[in-house]
Amino acid sequence: MYQVKIFNGIEDTKGLIIHSPYIDDLKVSSGVVNQVLNAIDDFTFSINLKNPAWGLVRPYQTLINVTDLKKNKKIFNGRVLRPAGSMNDGGYFAKRFECESILAYLRDSTQRHAEIHDTTVQEFFEIIIANHNSQVEPHKRFKVGNVTVANTTDNVYRYLGYEDTFETIKDKLIDRLGGYLVLREESDGNYLDYLEEVGEDVDSTPIRLAHNMKSMSYEINPTQVITRLVPLGMSIESEDEESADASQARLTIAEVNGGIDYIDDLELQAEFGIIEKPIIWDDVTTPQRLLTNGLNFFRDQKAAITSYTVDAVNLDLLGLDIHSFEVGNRHPLINPVLSVDEKIQVIEKKTDILTLQKSSLKIGDKHRTLSQYQNELRKSQRNVSNLQDVVTRQGARIGNLSNELNNAKTELENTKQQLENFENITDQDILAITNSIDQILGAIDQLEDLINGIEDIIDEQDIQQMKDDIQTNKTDIQTNTTNIQTNVNDISSINDALVTINDEIDAIKDRLDNGGL
Repeated sequence: MYQVKIFNGIEDTKGLIIHSPYIDDLKVSSGVVNQVLNAIDDFTFSINLKNPAWGLVRPYQTLINVTDLKKNKKIFNGRVLRPAGSMNDGGYFAKRFECESILAYLRDSTQRHAEIHDTTVQEFFEIIIANHNSQVEPHKRFKVGNVTVANTTDNVYRYLGYEDTFETIKDKLIDRLGGYLVLREESDGNYLDYLEEVGEDVDSTPIRLAHNMKSMSYEINPTQVITRLVPLGMSIESEDEESADASQARLTIAEVNGGIDYIDDLELQAEFGIIEKPIIWDDVTTPQRLLTNGLNFFRDQKAAITSYTVDAVNLDLLGLDIHSFEVGNRHPLINPVLSVDEKIQVIEKKTDILTLQKSSLKIGDKHRTLSQYQNELRKSQRNVSNLQDVVTRQGARIGNLSNELNNAKTELENTKQQLENFENITDQDILAITNSIDQILGAIDQLEDLINGIEDIIDEQDIQQMKDDIQTNKTDIQTNTTNIQTNVNDISSINDALVTINDEIDAIKDRLDNGGL
């Protein structure tokens, strides 16, 4: 239940509805909202000639929002960024627009060079936002909200450069201290919070993959790991004017590290080999402090990132829909086959406003230490091996039952042939037929129980093929059973007739013996 509305500039407070969730009302041709943690949300939509937005949308000037009417909540509020038009070979015209949230206003300003020290994280954050607000129009300004992130000394030493404000916040704060940048729209303006933690623990809504949610991708990515670190500190100005355009030299740890400007993590190198990368700490002015920073980096570095992507197509199996998940919240994620049983944060949510079944969630990224990374690989390998053993054993049992079923079917065919030559039938034959039918039906029941027992660990296509084979055999057996029963009924009728005839013959004999007819 989504509504899309555009506004012709900041002065337009009424707006124009260009998409309604109600039947036979205005519709966009496509529309996907992408909400991402610690990033700028985006919205992409397209329209045709019949939509009232045709010819009215202007880059950077047209504002747009998407409202979830079910929750009476905006899921996107921003501006149109990039338009594109097209016409296909059938003469169908369309326009496609990319939009970015109002957090992108932070990209409309640049910081100025400054050396900042003896300030708290909050004060440094306030300086950055103040620089931004001094350069942009009133509607693009932000108020500093809650700041809960702090470093160990709560004393920031940073250089500001000439990057845009959003990249400055990412580089100088989030990438170094962690935390989350959160936009909060209030009646008195737009606030920016810088929080150590966001979201809630939603234990009541577990995501049980391969059980009640079957679509998932799983990836362990160790590509960002560093096994040889080159710590770099403050820039060292060169007296050589000819080198002005070259990269500036920086403080290294060679003076306090035996003449070597790098440090190794031997345990990580044993797992991944030598992967050398530099990290710059602009605010570090002594080699010893730089060495300490490098050692602390190795202490805190995670060996790999594990991420998961879950399609929303099966959320109805949970009795939920895409509305039930919010970016930042944490849900239990359970999948025994993939050795997953932990609480994972929703970091991205794609919402298709026309077809919710095409929506998806990205959960993770979960950082792993080297020992966790290795243990999970070993555990996954054990689980795969155990799973293969189970499948092999179940396959053998299914094979035996299938052979038993085919043998019983052959016996049934032979019995049918005997029935057709009914004069040779006996009571023992009829009893054998009944026992065969009971055995066959029992075999079918066992086979179906086995199939149901391994549905969660065998490919659905294989399961369906097994079920189709069972159904074919079952249909043949039922047909044969019907024919047998018809023949048995015919035999019974014949036997009854023979008894009647024998009785009449006996009566005639008695009359003959008594002297007359």
